[in-house]
Amino acid sequence: MPKAQPFGSATLFAVGALLLSTAIASSAAVVQSKGDFVDKFRQLDEILPTPNDYRNAAGAPGKSYWQQQVDYQIEVTLDEKKRRLSASQLITYTNRSPDTLRYLWVQLEQNRFKSDSLAELTEEFGGLGRRGPTNALPSGNSPAKISLGELRRQQFMDDVELGYQTLTVQNPQGEPLSFTVVGEQMRIDLPQPLAPQQSTQVQINFAFNILEEDAVGARSGYEHFPDDARKGGNDIFLLAQWFPRVAAYSDYEAWHNKAFLGRGEFTLEFGNYDVKMTVPADHLVAATGVLENPQEVLSTRQIERLERAKNAKRPVFIVTPEEALENEKASESATKTWQFKAENVRDFAWASSRKFIWDAKGYHQGGDVQPLVMAMSFYPKEGGELWEKYSTESVIHTMEVYSRYTFDYPYPTSLSVNGPVGGMEYPMITFNGPRTIWHEDGTRTYTLAEKRFLIGVVIHEVGHNYFPMIVNSDERQWTWMDEGLNSFLDGVAGREWDPNIPWGVEPRDVVDYMKSNVQVPVMTQSDSVLKLGPNAYTKPAVALNILREVILGRELFDFAFQEYANRWKNKRPTPSDFFRTMEEASGVDLDWFWHGWFYTTDHVDISIDKVFKLQLDTKNPDIDFERRRQEEKDKPSSLFVERNRAEGKKTWVERNTDVRDFHDDNDRFTVTNEDRNEYQKFLAELEPWERQVFERAIKEDKNYYVFNFSNVGGLVMPILLQLNYADGTEEMRYIPAEIWRRSPHQVSKLIVTNKGKELESVVVDPGWETADVDIENNHYPRRIIPSRIETFKSKKREGWEHKDIMHDIKQPLKKPEQKIKKK
Repeated sequence: MPKAQPFGSATLFAVGALLLSTAIASSAAVVQSKGDFVDKFRQLDEILPTPNDYRNAAGAPGKSYWQQQVDYQIEVTLDEKKRRLSASQLITYTNRSPDTLRYLWVQLEQNRFKSDSLAELTEEFGGLGRRGPTNALPSGNSPAKISLGELRRQQFMDDVELGYQTLTVQNPQGEPLSFTVVGEQMRIDLPQPLAPQQSTQVQINFAFNILEEDAVGARSGYEHFPDDARKGGNDIFLLAQWFPRVAAYSDYEAWHNKAFLGRGEFTLEFGNYDVKMTVPADHLVAATGVLENPQEVLSTRQIERLERAKNAKRPVFIVTPEEALENEKASESATKTWQFKAENVRDFAWASSRKFIWDAKGYHQGGDVQPLVMAMSFYPKEGGELWEKYSTESVIHTMEVYSRYTFDYPYPTSLSVNGPVGGMEYPMITFNGPRTIWHEDGTRTYTLAEKRFLIGVVIHEVGHNYFPMIVNSDERQWTWMDEGLNSFLDGVAGREWDPNIPWGVEPRDVVDYMKSNVQVPVMTQSDSVLKLGPNAYTKPAVALNILREVILGRELFDFAFQEYANRWKNKRPTPSDFFRTMEEASGVDLDWFWHGWFYTTDHVDISIDKVFKLQLDTKNPDIDFERRRQEEKDKPSSLFVERNRAEGKKTWVERNTDVRDFHDDNDRFTVTNEDRNEYQKFLAELEPWERQVFERAIKEDKNYYVFNFSNVGGLVMPILLQLNYADGTEEMRYIPAEIWRRSPHQVSKLIVTNKGKELESVVVDPGWETADVDIENNHYPRRIIPSRIETFKSKKREGWEHKDIMHDIKQPLKKPEQKIKKK
């Protein structure tokens, strides 16, 4: 077998040699288990749960799928002066499972902030917990540093009694029920076992002091404005995780009673809500659901404005900035009770303040269930023109885009509320933080960063209405199932808004994380993830982008993704349901993809090591000998010979010209009759089909290139090749990931080009579409990396910033000036 030469030089081989090499490669596969073979394409059957009557093998709800129903009737009073909530709630629990239940587990998330809670006792100083690595860890003899923000938090928690107080549990007749509080949860013992298809009712009375969000770093609470004209200032109250909520009970885990540690979000049941909120009479209330008593709490003018907003081109003020400013100055002791009802939602959140400006616009989406959705925004004067221009419009844009990829928005309202939370989501209502900047002359402006932040956070948080508020995944366990899928779609919606905004979902945005030593598998439980932003937001979003744009294509991906969304609308999917649905609906085996991207910390780094140019040995001496002669001429001449010539030295042959023979006048590539006879003999010995193939190959005179690739990063991916030809043209070739199925470390690929299409250079993944962490080994021949890589890095950092924000916004927003500096 002739020795192959590097790309750019010619190599000779015979037909028989080509066939022999193929046979050797095939036979070598039988001993792969004795070497370092790793089956990157092993099916996930050993990892995923066994399909059953609840969740079938196609990834769809099975014939016996069930989920519980939990309905709430709540009456709550906001004591503005004491910053305290007191409430009474009636829970109706319907057991749709096949199991008989002896007790109910109830989540008490307000207890997470008690000093003896599991979350507080295990909060790591300076670690990667609730607020990220904000404190410096001790190093050598250097003392640790405590920030003023951390001191403020400790002081608030020392001064205010936190967690649920006056907690009582009884039946509707007022008879007490036995209950046990276990940290952030409560077990209620039922007087009679609850059989399948039966219901029970439980009455819970409770009260708690509301957190100051800026001080504690929660997902809800109050924000104080001491400089408002009203004596004592004003507050904005954002209320979430505020009432005891029955824990989920599922077919795959039974009771979901993992403690709330602050990061892993919520796992809840669907139900119907009837909530009455008694607040100061000059407050506006925004909440999950539909306002049932507008005539009692709104003015005639406000009701008329709401009606006009249904068909308005731009948002209509229901409460104008001027009216809100006057409300800020008011002070009265009277109260109003606002009643909201919501059907088939998994949670209930609300906001209350006299500071709110309120605007609204109708979104006419059509459809049978909810043809009209009222998009609304509530914000103080601090939100200013930024909110007036972009909040409600961003809400509508989100619904328009998301509905194309999933299903019609099923609820009658979608609200965006400004407060101290950077960003948090609940059914029909989101809390979003960006604001304008206050200047000494009384004017307000906003930066490009704040504009982008507002549009991005509204799209992201409103998008959560689809994942997980409707497609009800388990956030406590698998953060990526809501954050990752939602980040993928918010990138789609965001780029349809303005592609110049860095949305953090491009493959390059995850490169640094994927090659870092803080990466953990995406399937890691949320409280154990080291870097939640890139792990649960960016990496899954990038993976889905690659799956859509590179591997499946948009048509197959979009069909499968929409199938998943509709299958699990108002139901509780698991990762296996997502993985199986995407495979079943697309018709493509993707186990290798899920395993690599979600279960490992491998990264993408495909190197093109060598390219060999092969040329068919025609056996015709009149053709091949001339080729070999030219090869000899193309070789560099001997330095020894060149220097002898430069010194005027003559060879023996040159000095003795009278002694010559045939070989002095002809080189070794001169064709003889013997050579020609040998060629004719070779042709005569070929089978007819062999001669036909052979002669056609000679006539076509194509170029044969063998590419050697290495999988340096371990994550198998398709190989995207850009072939640059000597004639100035280029061509893209797609090699599916399955090329790595027998050798996940190195592979070779034969590519044939037509005569006249000689390769000049090759680039792997020229558009940086696969998150390849090292683009230097993507070029053959190797090249000096141009300075534009710095541009890529800059864009990457901006993109990461977006997804880090999507994580950080779960924490309280600092003053606008501080937030601008952070960005």
